[in-house]
Amino acid sequence: MMGTPTETMRRRITWGDLDSLGIVFYPRYYEWIDEASHVFFDKIGLNLGRLLRERGIIFALLETGCRYLRPGRYHDEIEIFTGLSELRDKTFTMRHEIRLSESGDLLVEAYEKRICIKVLDEAKFEAQRIPDDIFTVLKGAELDQEIDKRS
Repeated sequence: MMGTPTETMRRRITWGDLDSLGIVFYPRYYEWIDEASHVFFDKIGLNLGRLLRERGIIFALLETGCRYLRPGRYHDEIEIFTGLSELRDKTFTMRHEIRLSESGDLLVEAYEKRICIKVLDEAKFEAQRIPDDIFTVLKGAELDQEIDKRS
């Protein structure tokens, strides 16, 4: 459980989200958590498209994972809760919970570990320390305030 996550998205599971068993096809969860991360960034004032255009910074994925607890089914309405759970010098971890809207039952726990990347040109990238102004915004959105590992 993530402390006090922020609801970032609601959606209804559609026919195209299902596999042959009639449950959510697992790659859909990864699409949804990625989208929820972008919504989360927008809510805290860090539009990722603008960061790339104006400052040449992206938050690339280092690692992702999902733990499936219950199957999502056709026409279920779900809520995706997203929060920042760990913030370090160059990286941070986002936590996601996907729940049934009506009952609140937890379907999926997921995470994404992201790294701050400076895009030097189309073919050259380099990890960098999160700029101080962005770090401050992320720190304000962090769920577990005691996890500041910045040195």
